[in-house]
Amino acid sequence: METLVREDMMEGGVTAADGRRAIQWSSVFAGALAAGAMSFILIGFGVAVGLGVSSASPTWRDASAALALLSGFYLIIQAIISFGFGGYIAGRTTRPAPALATIEDDGERRDGLHGLTAWALAVLAGAALLALLGAAAIDRSPMRSSASNTSTAEPLLSYELDKLFRAPRRAPNIDLREARAEAGRILMTSSSHSGVSTDDRAYLVQQVAGLTGLQAPDAERRVDALIADSKTAINRARRNSIIVAFSVAAATLIGAAVAWAAAVAGGRHRDGAPLPNWMASSNRFHRNPRAMPVP
Repeated sequence: METLVREDMMEGGVTAADGRRAIQWSSVFAGALAAGAMSFILIGFGVAVGLGVSSASPTWRDASAALALLSGFYLIIQAIISFGFGGYIAGRTTRPAPALATIEDDGERRDGLHGLTAWALAVLAGAALLALLGAAAIDRSPMRSSASNTSTAEPLLSYELDKLFRAPRRAPNIDLREARAEAGRILMTSSSHSGVSTDDRAYLVQQVAGLTGLQAPDAERRVDALIADSKTAINRARRNSIIVAFSVAAATLIGAAVAWAAAVAGGRHRDGAPLPNWMASSNRFHRNPRAMPVP
């Protein structure tokens, strides 16, 4: 009898251990879908009220660093809400641990891993969707389908290039694409440490004078003004990109911690147990609160 009981306990222990280690993918997918849906709703609200630092229009300008900071802060807030919601769904829908799993920390770790896995799945799905949308937008872009005499400066400095080659009268059959592409590549160097070289500046002055009919002094003033405007536009775009990239990275990392904590809370509510001591202040939101265990 003693041998049979020992064998049954060993088999039960193996089964419990396997159950504690198993990932329930249905709960993970439910949490990831919930996080993605909530994130889509919150980002839609943010775009509707103007919390954005980019636009589909190539001539859109943002002169305020406060808007970029506010947009980054909103990204972090929406990540906390979205991943918290998804993590809670993942933890709440996970099946309870086997009866032999009586260690509290092990149960929290099991629920937290489900929330963390849901977070990772939501992040990867969002990144893949953004990559597909970006690739589709690039393939349908007019600059992609046009001739090879275009440059990457067009989306960023299109307004500056328009002003550079603006003329009151011009023959209708003149193609400025090659000149704009070359001027755009030159203006992109305005944000470098050395700036636009003397030779490039003289070449731009010559091109502007020849294509617009301006006199040499007027062409020089226009080129100098556009070089300064291009440097400002490039620095502004770089600043906004850094703020947004840092905000996205911070929101993603914070979302991982929130998803873990929310999954632990969801698992506790599923079991009808009070929240852990480090989440005691949130225990009052449970519909059947219980007294916290006294250590």
